[in-house]
Amino acid sequence: MTQTIKVEKVSKSFGKKEVLTNVTINIEKGQIYGFIGPSGAGKTTLVKMIVGMDQSDSGTIQVLEKKMPNLEVLQEIGYMAQSDALYGELTGKENLTFFASLYKLNRAKQKERITYAAELVNLTPDLNKKVAAYSGGMKRRLSLAIALIQDPKILILDEPTVGIDPELRLSIWNELIRLKTEEEKTIIVTTHVMDEAEKCDVVAMVRDGRILTSGSPKELKAFYQADNFDEVFLKAGGKIYENMGHH
Repeated sequence: MTQTIKVEKVSKSFGKKEVLTNVTINIEKGQIYGFIGPSGAGKTTLVKMIVGMDQSDSGTIQVLEKKMPNLEVLQEIGYMAQSDALYGELTGKENLTFFASLYKLNRAKQKERITYAAELVNLTPDLNKKVAAYSGGMKRRLSLAIALIQDPKILILDEPTVGIDPELRLSIWNELIRLKTEEEKTIIVTTHVMDEAEKCDVVAMVRDGRILTSGSPKELKAFYQADNFDEVFLKAGGKIYENMGHH
């Protein structure tokens, strides 16, 4: 398997507070990799460093075999942040067009991608409304559409389904699975929703800046003799000191 993302012994502090401690992970091409854990566990910091928006204090991060931060690699990453970075004065369509124009897409391709992304997140009827008039859920959906706009090899989605209704959440997950399977995209998702964790190929449970445990949902449930993820999380948290060596 080709490794798309390699994080090695990464630590990061803000002031005296260490937010990530010695994190090592490998993410392979065509995988949906989930970071699961409570908010404040360090998931967002880790994601920002993989995108190259933040630098680690120690350790290295490689994406597509290049050391991050790297501007060239950014062209290949679709990133959806936790807070929506949208232009309220512009319409949904103008937002999509603006972000599409940042990438090397010709006119026809731009149009095709805007249509695809808007359809996927169910925003086609609202494209001509100003984003300032969008609900929170609509803004989240537009952010996801923007992350997909340049047809990136890697999608990094920070809490992508917060505030999105269950039906649409399901269709978004189905599309993520299709992108992984048919287009071999590598997808990172952070979430604190345990049933979303079940849909990932590999899950890393993050707490207090450390990775408690990682593996496929099936492996983790078997290892911790648990029926569901909430239980895995509780048991992994309890065993963190016994199993520091376990991956």
